[in-house]
Amino acid sequence: MIPARRNDALAATLQRALPENLLLLVARFGVASVFFLSGRTKVEGFLSIKPSTYDLFASEYALPLVSPNVAAHMATYAEHLFPVLLVLGLFTRLSAFGLLTMTAVIEVFVYPDAWPTHLTWAGLLLPLLARGGGAWSIDRLLHR
Repeated sequence: MIPARRNDALAATLQRALPENLLLLVARFGVASVFFLSGRTKVEGFLSIKPSTYDLFASEYALPLVSPNVAAHMATYAEHLFPVLLVLGLFTRLSAFGLLTMTAVIEVFVYPDAWPTHLTWAGLLLPLLARGGGAWSIDRLLHR
């Protein structure tokens, strides 16, 4: 078998072994874990925002045009809500868009030198935005 045909056969085998629905599921769980764990560092108990979170948004995470108090609440709740929705595959595109917007804000206003990390997050979120949650999602069940 010539190398090009071997490569085609390998590609076909991998496409069968790694269907798009599996890749979307892995993307949903992977990016959800990053944001959910970040959100958990900002709270005590269920959703009581820590005083240190307000301090962080007043100094290191300071955003133009948004008060630190409002930004702390928005980011903390988004980091809890959107990941849970992604894991469920419910409102997948909306959740991916919300986290992608959050990523863009972090990149532009907070940590512009962290673009490799933010590009990794975007690489997981963009397929979810484009394709949705896949067949293994509540979204798909609702659209049947």
